[in-house]
Amino acid sequence: MSAVPTLPANLVTVAAVQQLAEKRRLLLAELGKSIVGQQEVIDNVLLTVFCGGHALIEGVPGLAKTLLIRSLGRALDIQFSRIQFTPDLMPSDITGTDVLEEDHETGRRRQVFLPGPVFANLVLADEINRTPPKTQAAMLQVMQEREVTIGTKTYPLAAPFHVFATQNPLEQEGTYVLPEAQADRFMFHIRATYPTRAEEELVVRSTTGTETPDFRPVLSGLEIIEIQKLVRAIPVSDEVVRYAVRLVASTRPEDPAAPAYIREFLRWGASPRASQYLVLGAKARAAVAGKLCADYEGVRSVARQVLRHRLLANFSARAQKVSVNDLIERLLKEIPADGSR
Repeated sequence: MSAVPTLPANLVTVAAVQQLAEKRRLLLAELGKSIVGQQEVIDNVLLTVFCGGHALIEGVPGLAKTLLIRSLGRALDIQFSRIQFTPDLMPSDITGTDVLEEDHETGRRRQVFLPGPVFANLVLADEINRTPPKTQAAMLQVMQEREVTIGTKTYPLAAPFHVFATQNPLEQEGTYVLPEAQADRFMFHIRATYPTRAEEELVVRSTTGTETPDFRPVLSGLEIIEIQKLVRAIPVSDEVVRYAVRLVASTRPEDPAAPAYIREFLRWGASPRASQYLVLGAKARAAVAGKLCADYEGVRSVARQVLRHRLLANFSARAQKVSVNDLIERLLKEIPADGSR
């Protein structure tokens, strides 16, 4: 499926954003057939799809991370693929490989490319941090350029294309740290938390009976691409862009405008990709809320999930038990949207 031209900004209408809101409502209803609670996680997953990005979902085992993305695959009329990351997984198990195939008529052998599981529209990279960095790196070109190079040939991936990776907390045994370059490819780092008691009771009742959810596809691949074009066409003011850039620049210890606590506790901050995702996330947040332009609050609403996997704490932060999340919260409190400090 090839990409289509960008939607002109003058076609961002009330009717268009209302239609997006309705599609989102239908998606939430389908996902609600198998997922109880986790509303913030689901909201961020759908924002990722609407932006055309990738997301990393972290949480302890048993919080329905895998089930959520599998359910999303069934609620979308696109090709879904799951990769179970294990310590012995090889890069070719992900991207595919060239194999020799014999022509039964001529008896000659020829080299044929056997596509790997990344050749899908929605890829679930399950427990991505349980495989070594060498294999994790196989996803770099896939996620950024949306193509696979094997030998001298490059194979494009079909649009839409999304990678949703699940990750267990690094404190658990058998996990590897996700390389910084790999983590930066993810638009969002989404945290899954334990359900409330009432939600857990509902989970137990719904999963220990005889009923199985029957999903109805809500969006096709072409419709997803149209939504992504609509999101990118949402207007954003220069002031909002400056705020997003200022927020990201403040996370860099070497930046003259960085607060003292950033220089004290961070080894390095976020890249320009974070600024791009803050603005794109704000556009998506505006679209699903029925707004016709992105605003400051949209930037702030996605700042945590955009920044938390892009900031690297130093030894001093670990020694004083200062977390990256603490620093992000402080930045959001101290950096106003009006440009004053």
